[in-house]
Amino acid sequence: MIKACKEEEADAIQHLLVGKRNQEDNVNFYGKQQTSLSCPERNGRFPISSQCDAYIECIDGIPEEKLCPEGLLFSPEARFNYPCGYPIDVNCEGRPNRQPAQPTADCPHQYGYFKIGDKQNCGQFMNCADGKGYIFDCPEGLAFNSESYRCDWPDQVTDCDVEAFLGFVCPEDLSTREIKFFRSNLDCQRYYVCVNGRPRLQNCGEGRAFNELTGACDAAENVTGCELLGLLHEKKTVKLF
Repeated sequence: MIKACKEEEADAIQHLLVGKRNQEDNVNFYGKQQTSLSCPERNGRFPISSQCDAYIECIDGIPEEKLCPEGLLFSPEARFNYPCGYPIDVNCEGRPNRQPAQPTADCPHQYGYFKIGDKQNCGQFMNCADGKGYIFDCPEGLAFNSESYRCDWPDQVTDCDVEAFLGFVCPEDLSTREIKFFRSNLDCQRYYVCVNGRPRLQNCGEGRAFNELTGACDAAENVTGCELLGLLHEKKTVKLF
């Protein structure tokens, strides 16, 4: 539901990933054709029993062993699509081995998504393609989830300290099933929703503020202490003729 990055950024990365396939995937794994290999079918790609990032490609009954770019794994379900995918999308059961990591100055692996920062700074991640890292920010209030490669509510991310990350602690007297709303002390536009005792940050948008009397977003001029926000927004939206 929550996208990890903007659509155009994702398209660019996909182009880099698929269009610029690592040369290792286009050459024989051992540098020569393997006479011991056999093809289950005349044409297709087939897994190797011991290794998750290697596969056999058969063309007209001739087998050739190939290796995915480091950081990607072979997906037998790919069929006619590019056969190598990210670890979260590939089942490696029964194929435990992988090629050694090929880290660079930017990346721990040639390909993959990786969290940046510690438990208190969860909102950035890096996409590595061909050993080059591209840094992205999650939308405000969201944290990168290494288990899904998506930006998620920080309370759903196991290695994120949600209270430290958002700078807000839900009151201890709240019931775990109770959902409560609290306006930010620093910004009229923003407010926190306490879900199961953990905070989530929300934004009312420009010219609006969270009204604690109604428990909902409202025009800023209707919220005590936030009138200036409404005036500033009104001034910005005045059209000159």
